[in-house]
Amino acid sequence: MTQGWKITVIVLAAVGIVSTPLIWLLNSPGAGELVGASIQAAVGIAALVWAMFQHSSPAGPTDKASRTGKASGGGITGIRRPGGRGRGAASAERTGEASGPNSVSGIDYSN
Repeated sequence: MTQGWKITVIVLAAVGIVSTPLIWLLNSPGAGELVGASIQAAVGIAALVWAMFQHSSPAGPTDKASRTGKASGGGITGIRRPGGRGRGAASAERTGEASGPNSVSGIDYSN
């Protein structure tokens, strides 16, 4: 769940919980109104608890390259993200040797 959706659910749940006594219970409620108010409050509390325990989703995929081989003559040992495209983290550890024109060792963000 993204941070924006999490905040939206929390705000709507809080509004549902707070509005319960204000709307349902102000005019001397009967049994049916009391049950409706209780259900509305319970759903609001459940949504609030659910949203609080949701973890934020990562920004995108995580790309990782480690212990890659050699690159020569335009090869890449690692990760290629042309033009910086892609979301999420990218890491390269102990990539192989790159030799020759246009060879890259690690992460390549060029076009």
